[in-house]
Amino acid sequence: MEELLSQLQSLVRGGWKYRWYAVTIAWIVSTIGFVVVYKLPDNFQASARVFVDTQSILKPLLSGMTSVPNVEQQVSIMSRTLLSRPNVERVMRMVDLDIRANTGKDRERMIDDLIAKIKIGGTAQNDIYSLAFSDENPKLAKDVVQALLTIFVEGSFGDKKQDSNKAVVFIDGQIKIYEEKLVAAENALKDFKLKNMNILPRQGSDSSSKLSEMTDSLSQARLELSEAVQARDAIRREISNAESALRPSNPVLAPNPEIDDRILALNKNLDSLRLQFTDQHPDILSTKRLIAQLEARKAEEAKVRKPSSEITTSNPLFQQLKISLSVAEARVASMHARTDEYARRIARLQVLSNAAPEIETQLSQLNRDYQINKENYEKLVASRESAKLSGDLNTTTEMMTFRVIDPPSVPLTPAGPPRLRLFSLVFAAALAIGLAGSVLMSKIRPTFLSHIDLLEATGLPILGTISMKWTSAEQARQRKSLYAFGLSTFVLLTFYAALMGFIYFKS
Repeated sequence: MEELLSQLQSLVRGGWKYRWYAVTIAWIVSTIGFVVVYKLPDNFQASARVFVDTQSILKPLLSGMTSVPNVEQQVSIMSRTLLSRPNVERVMRMVDLDIRANTGKDRERMIDDLIAKIKIGGTAQNDIYSLAFSDENPKLAKDVVQALLTIFVEGSFGDKKQDSNKAVVFIDGQIKIYEEKLVAAENALKDFKLKNMNILPRQGSDSSSKLSEMTDSLSQARLELSEAVQARDAIRREISNAESALRPSNPVLAPNPEIDDRILALNKNLDSLRLQFTDQHPDILSTKRLIAQLEARKAEEAKVRKPSSEITTSNPLFQQLKISLSVAEARVASMHARTDEYARRIARLQVLSNAAPEIETQLSQLNRDYQINKENYEKLVASRESAKLSGDLNTTTEMMTFRVIDPPSVPLTPAGPPRLRLFSLVFAAALAIGLAGSVLMSKIRPTFLSHIDLLEATGLPILGTISMKWTSAEQARQRKSLYAFGLSTFVLLTFYAALMGFIYFKS
C-alpha cells in the first residue's frame, strides 16, 4: 500500500512539474472539440403515435363461419417488418428522396441512413406504436414519418387481403379440377348402371340377398298356388254335388213336332186309303207300319232327361258357386303366372350370380370415387367462401381501428445533437488528455524530485540531501507562474460554463 502511494505521489509530482503542458493540451482539445460540436448541424425529429384497437365484436360473431384473422399478430409483424428494404424504398419514393440518388451507391447509402434514423417503439400489449425520424430538414422528417404511418396502416390490411386472393385463386383452380373429376365420375357411374341395370342390386341389397328374397317369393307363390288349386277343386266338388242334388229321378217326355206332323199326315193318308181299300191292302199295311215306326221313334226320343242347364240356371246357390269357381280359376292362373315369372328370375339370377360380385365391387369402387370427389368438391367450395369472407374481414376497418394519438408535424426546435452532453464529454476528455500529456512528459523527461526516487532508481545509499534555497525573484516568478496556471484553469472552466449556459438557454 505504501509503495502504491509513493508511486502515486511520484506521478502527481511529475505531472505538476509539467502542468503547463496539461493546461495547454486541455485548451487546445477543448477549443477544437467545442468548435466541432457547435458546428454540428441541427437534427429535427418528427414523431407520431398510433393506437391500434383490435377488440372487435365481429370476432365472436364470425368465429364459427370463417378463420378470424389474428389482428394482434398481424399488426405486430407489420411493426417489425416496417423497416424492410421494400418499405424503405417506398418511403423514399413517397418523399422524393430517390431523385437525389445519382448512383447505386448513393441509393444504398440513403437506404442505410434511413434505416438507421427511423425509430419504432411501442408494445403489442398496449397496442400503442410510435414512429420517429430525425433529419436536418424538419419538413423531410415530418414527411418520412407520415409515409411510414401510411405504410404501417395499409400494410396491416393489404398483405392478408393479397394472401386471401391468392388462396381464392388456388381454390378456384382446384374446384375446376374436381368439377371435371366429379362429372367424369358421374358419367362413369351412370354408364355402368345402364350397362348392368339387370344385375345391379337394389338400394340396400346385394345379389345374394336378392336371390334369397326371390327364392322366398317363389316359395310363397307356390304355397299360394297350392292353396288356390285346393280352393278351386273344393268349389268344383261343391258344384258337382249341387248338380247331382238338383237332377230329377224320372224322365220327362219332350214332344217332337216333326214326328208328330208326319204321324198326323200318315193317319190322314190312312183314313183316305181305308175309304178306298181294305185293311189288307199293301198301301194300308205299309202306312200302318210306318206310323208304328214313327210312334216307336217318338217314344224313344221322349225318354230323355231335361237338360241340367235348365235345371241349375234358376238356382241362386248354383250361380254363386259358378262365380266363385271363376274367381278361383282366375287366381290359379295368376299364381301360375307368378310362379313361372319367379322361376325365370331365379334362373336368370343364378346364371348372373358369378358376375354379380365383380359388378358389385366395381359399383362400390365407382360410388366411393364419386363420393370422395363430391366431398372434396363441397369442402373446396366451402373453403372458397370462407377465404372470401376472411379476405373481406382482413380489409374491413371493423376488425381493427387505427387512431392517431399524436399526428406527425414539422418540428420547430431541433432535437439534437445533444450539445450539452457533447460539450461535457469534450471538456472531460480535454482534461483527461491534458493530465495524461503532463504525466507522459514526466516519463519522457524524467527527473528525481526526492531522494526516495533517486534511491529507488540507483539503489545506492544516500548520505544526505541539500535543500533548494530560492531567491526572492525566483519565488516571485514561481508565484506568478502559479497565478497564471490558476487563472488559465479558471478561464477554461469559465469558458466551459459560459458555453453550456449559452447552449442551454438557446435551446
